[in-house]
Amino acid sequence: MLDLDLPWWELIARGAIVYCALLVMMRLSGRRTVGQFTPFDLLVVMLLSEAVSNSMTGGDESLFGGLIIATTLVALTVLFAFVTSRSRKLEEFIEGSPVLIGRDGIFFDKVMKRCRLSESDVEEALREADCPRHKMKCAFLEADGRISILTTPQ
Repeated sequence: MLDLDLPWWELIARGAIVYCALLVMMRLSGRRTVGQFTPFDLLVVMLLSEAVSNSMTGGDESLFGGLIIATTLVALTVLFAFVTSRSRKLEEFIEGSPVLIGRDGIFFDKVMKRCRLSESDVEEALREADCPRHKMKCAFLEADGRISILTTPQ
């Protein structure tokens, strides 16, 4: 239970490599993947965690091995938060930036397709903002996957 099957540094390296690889994959998959979880998205996340667990542990099932990997993942999260708070370019690379998807009641079809947004996603955001389409000034797809609607002043 307490004996490591692998050297401690290998567990840290495995955890760091998997963390960074998943971070890149999530960024490449698009904003909507992270923004709002549907049951399908939750299932994908759960299966993804199961799929990479062995690559992080390398077969080590010890208590200390699990704690080393958990500590590595938390430390990497803190490190990325620290780095992104000090570097605008790294923040945009890791977290993304808002994308203008519509202006003056008109949505940009090419941008919406590139961001994998459906018409129903946009209509839902308009309803949540209690904004008829003709009163929309700007619409943004935020870095976290939410759609923000700015209305024209009264």
